[in-house]
Amino acid sequence: FTVPLFSGDHLVGFVFFDSLTEAAFSNIVQRDLVLFCNLILMAIVSELTAVNCLMSTAHVAREFVTLRDFETGAHLTRMALLARLIARDMAQEYNLDDEFVEHLYLFAPLHDIGKIGVPDQILLKPGKLDDTEWMMMKSHVVKGVDIIRRVLKDYQLSHLVDSRLMINIVAGHHERLDGSGYPKGLTGDDIPLEARIVAVADMLDALTSQRPYKEAWPLADAFDELRHLAAIGQIDSRCVQALLDNHEIVADIISHYRDPEEQSVLQE
Repeated sequence: FTVPLFSGDHLVGFVFFDSLTEAAFSNIVQRDLVLFCNLILMAIVSELTAVNCLMSTAHVAREFVTLRDFETGAHLTRMALLARLIARDMAQEYNLDDEFVEHLYLFAPLHDIGKIGVPDQILLKPGKLDDTEWMMMKSHVVKGVDIIRRVLKDYQLSHLVDSRLMINIVAGHHERLDGSGYPKGLTGDDIPLEARIVAVADMLDALTSQRPYKEAWPLADAFDELRHLAAIGQIDSRCVQALLDNHEIVADIISHYRDPEEQSVLQE
């Protein structure tokens, strides 16, 4: 017995019922099953509406990020693609489903959303930051978490499992496995996997991108730096290995998704 599920004119899917008994689906049974299907549909539509709202919120938040000069749209695209590449490479080993991988890709560009609250003279300073400026720069993590929590609360989305993924990325992408990161100085597995993945993806793209305070590194040098940081226990070595094992895809992402004014870094 098959029941199609519609939300308005949109086909949501089908519910299939099987029976080991012949002629089990009498008119009365069919009526009851259709009622159950309507309840199932209501639950599905409610969840889909919440998820779609969460996705829209993420897209809007990303647009706010790209309004500031500190993160170009190309950088956000590259690091999101690199994060998804890492997650896909680790999926079987860490039992990561497609939903985790795609939501990681969607939410990764929000990692530095708190920098909206940091003045341009600090974000774009070409030289080294002094102690006061550095403390203000580091405050972007807490600011970012506050922004995300407020948005989730306003749209009543805090109950969704995916909202925790979003918060973890923003809160943990500057933590380091040896406890040398910020803001909480978390260590090891206390740092959520999604935050460890985004940290490595963001680091590689930052190294290979030109910034007000640095020139772009060649990809080979950036890989060497990631190996070093993994060896001394600051970043996740498995995430680094995922990038190394997919060297050609990484090079293609960096070269293809680049703003015209950005310097090429693929020369060995």
